[in-house]
Amino acid sequence: MSVPPDLHLHYVQACQNVGQPENPFIAHVLQEADNNDEISTKGITLKIAGNNHPVPVQRVTDDDLVVVASVLCHTPFVKGLDLGYNVLTDVGAKTVATFLQENFSLQYLNLMFNDIGTKGAELIAGALCRNRSLVHLKMTGNKIGNQGGLFFASMLQLNSSLGKLDLGDCDLGLQCLVAIATALTRNKSLRAINLNSPLLYSQEEESTVHVARMLKENSSLLELHLSKHEMKNFGVERLCEALYENSSLRYLDLSCNRITCDGAKVLGELLKHNQTLVILNLNANRIEDVGALYLSEALLLHNRTLQALSVVSCNISGKGLTALSNAIKSNMILSYVYIWGNKFDEEACRSFSELIQTGRLKPDCTDVSPYKVDGRVQLAELSHGLQKHNYWAPRHQVVAEGAANTSLAIAAVSEYL
Repeated sequence: MSVPPDLHLHYVQACQNVGQPENPFIAHVLQEADNNDEISTKGITLKIAGNNHPVPVQRVTDDDLVVVASVLCHTPFVKGLDLGYNVLTDVGAKTVATFLQENFSLQYLNLMFNDIGTKGAELIAGALCRNRSLVHLKMTGNKIGNQGGLFFASMLQLNSSLGKLDLGDCDLGLQCLVAIATALTRNKSLRAINLNSPLLYSQEEESTVHVARMLKENSSLLELHLSKHEMKNFGVERLCEALYENSSLRYLDLSCNRITCDGAKVLGELLKHNQTLVILNLNANRIEDVGALYLSEALLLHNRTLQALSVVSCNISGKGLTALSNAIKSNMILSYVYIWGNKFDEEACRSFSELIQTGRLKPDCTDVSPYKVDGRVQLAELSHGLQKHNYWAPRHQVVAEGAANTSLAIAAVSEYL
């Protein structure tokens, strides 16, 4: 087996060749990669992200990236590159675009929360019209705007290899959302897309209508994020109409919208018939007790497909939470339930405490933990939940029909992607 090149040495030499000062953070990451035993067997992801470090690091600049790209251009064992939370601009995006046209092994690229704008989006999207290796791209938090989103919509009409695309918090507008939905009626390769937090100024929910039309025709999309779309019950109705015909979508994120109990009723009716949804995120809507009762009825008596439900901060009180706990007792497939931020009364606390203490609801499969004060059960918040998986599906158990033990047949939603 061939010995991989010394990444750190090549980086030092490349910096000297162009007169570029070494970035100590990059040098450290490359030194660690050189010591990775799996580098030449399984391939590696280089994590040069500027966040989540105990000590502040020197973030990657456009000039830094030129040197890094020259080092990595012909390194087939580097399968992923995480450049999130740095200070890359459209100039850096040009380097990325050139790299994507010259490198044929990179499968994962994370550029989230840099300073890439519309021109950078055009360059990267243009490169992806020709690149056939990249499977997963994160552009989250780069303010590429409506025009930048249109470039990615055009790319989706040509690219047949990209499987996951994250355009959340990118200031997308109505025009590009419609264009992306239109492109996805024909694109057969994309498995997951994040369109969270667009800039929408209309109350007519045109974007949701077009997404619903797309879902009627698309049979490959498995994961869809539509958080903060100002979606109301009308939009939910259009989506549910489409999902009666769609048999592929596994993960639907409708968090932080304006869905009420009427929208929850429509979703409950859908769950009585839908056989494909595995994860449903309704965080930060106002479905209240009535909406929780509709969902609980569907989960108690009909649905045996949904495995994860999140209703965090949905203005649900004791009646609705108790109904949900009763549904969980009978529905052995529903294994991940997140409820924090609602109004717990004594009965709701007691019922969820029993679910956890009896093992029906595993401690790492919910976001609450029971404790007692003066002999009365209370619930405390845990950090578990869909909210810690901001972009892509967490791993959930897929239980084979008839399996007696929910630890059997473990698979991941992300394995579909």
